[in-house]
Amino acid sequence: MPEMLSADEVVELLKLEPNATCGFVRVGFVSGQAIGAGCLPAPFVDGRPLGSALYFMVTQHAPVRLHRIRNDQLYHYYLGDPLEVFLLHADGRSERIVVGPDLRSGQVVQLLIPGGTFHTARLVGSGDWFLGASTEWPGVVPADVEVGDLDQLAARHPDVAGDLRAIAASVQGMA
Repeated sequence: MPEMLSADEVVELLKLEPNATCGFVRVGFVSGQAIGAGCLPAPFVDGRPLGSALYFMVTQHAPVRLHRIRNDQLYHYYLGDPLEVFLLHADGRSERIVVGPDLRSGQVVQLLIPGGTFHTARLVGSGDWFLGASTEWPGVVPADVEVGDLDQLAARHPDVAGDLRAIAASVQGMA
């Protein structure tokens, strides 16, 4: 088993860059093939790559901010500590799912986030960092990403409002 890496080492080795919504990120793949304009449903009518994939790292100082993307995405666990993900569904339901290595305790190593689902996340316990990936289809372009309105989403999801506010406060504390 290799020696445990530090967050700084992973950022350097994978050439990750700070990202406005997901800690540190590096796009690893964008399909060279595209789905043409008019072949996809709204809001993708201007066309998209067939798919995309990126690495992302979450730390105490580089969290996942409340956001959504239009596209379906699949989170993958790679290394580090577990990540508690809050899914805020359009119908008012919310879910908490832990992405991490402890399958016996109910953690998952892949998590589907349906397109249009607001989500945020935080490290579990005293976690130092989480390294994962996100694959998306169709591929993501910047217009597909939307930052969430905390007050509006907290009102719509009162069962997790305190958690949403705590995560947002930690984000503000980092700014």
